[in-house]
Amino acid sequence: MNVFSRRGLIATAGGVALSAGPARSAEGPSPLRGSKGADILGPRNAPREAEDPFTMAPPKTDHGTMPNLKWSFADSHMRLEEGGWARQTTTRELPISTAMAGVNMRLKANVVREMHWHKEAEWAYMIKGRARITAIDGDGRTFADDVGEGDLWYFPSGIPHSIQGLEGPEDGCEFLLVFDDGGFSEDSTFLITDWLAHTPRDVLAKNFGLPESAFDAIPEKELYIFPGPKPGALADDRLGGAGPIPKRFSHRMLAQEPIRTKGGSVRITDSSIFPASATIAAALVELEPGAMRELHWHPNGDEWQYYLSGRGRMTVFGSESKARSFDYQAGDVGYVPFAMGHYIENTGDTPLTFLEMFRSPRYADISLRQWMALTPHALVQAHTKLDRAAIDALPQTKSPVVPG
Repeated sequence: MNVFSRRGLIATAGGVALSAGPARSAEGPSPLRGSKGADILGPRNAPREAEDPFTMAPPKTDHGTMPNLKWSFADSHMRLEEGGWARQTTTRELPISTAMAGVNMRLKANVVREMHWHKEAEWAYMIKGRARITAIDGDGRTFADDVGEGDLWYFPSGIPHSIQGLEGPEDGCEFLLVFDDGGFSEDSTFLITDWLAHTPRDVLAKNFGLPESAFDAIPEKELYIFPGPKPGALADDRLGGAGPIPKRFSHRMLAQEPIRTKGGSVRITDSSIFPASATIAAALVELEPGAMRELHWHPNGDEWQYYLSGRGRMTVFGSESKARSFDYQAGDVGYVPFAMGHYIENTGDTPLTFLEMFRSPRYADISLRQWMALTPHALVQAHTKLDRAAIDALPQTKSPVVPG
């Protein structure tokens, strides 16, 4: 079953009238839904159109003008370096994404993302492989850890750190970085080599208590991503300093026991269980085919999404009778502005897995179904015209994932 054939008929609220799903021609999806629309006579990009069937043929419940809430990392500029690469999704690529920005980065084994720091805090999810991360804080306390698939790290703003790919089956690593400012640019970080290259040699000599000749070989420009020496044992890189950082900068997200439902699972990681992560909360969601992240909204900030696997559709309700549907697949970024209602449905035949991130120390959501269940039922019936028995049967607890 594919994204075009699944749920070809969508029931309306009355349960009687039906609306045909997106039509498909030999060239790909067509802007036809029932008697509405017409085929395309002019030039077309069929592979691109196939990625967005609900943009080509929106359901009749879509209405009004909404900002674009989707960007694919495949459309981001790729910065290629020796042994790795980086690409970004910021307000330049997705203008609505003012609260957060993302960077997708790859480091081969032993390759280093050079020692640096940012004005913004850095949250990360390891997609594949393993890396060694190091940092110090303003009190000279140190941190070093090896992180693998499904692990997180968080470096507060201004904290200097490094990342180095480790040997393994994946030859290094690939990870997602999320920053708590949509205007962030990976090209504007503070790099140790860039600073040294732009400081007079006599000043360097005075600062470090070394002869000027000691700095003859320093790089003339930033290294950014470069091959480094193979790391030794982790214990050897855990330098003493003033002792270990009290709030660990890494967290094993996949080791968390998830909230399991019939249709999938959710793991929530915020400052309540990952204390260092003071500005970004996150959830890892997995939906089985046909399952849905229930209708809900978030009362504490915008939502920045990254799709790890599968195919899905999100519809966002923006008030003023505005609603729009977007199709997503692995490698895409989604965005939901503050407090807008939405749901996400698995439209493929494999699990749909994605991350939700929020510029907030705590995760919070409000369930439409729970709200209705916990509001006087006569009042709910007056609004919705639903059968009273159906309202009385609504569960009073959240079910973040509902089955298909």
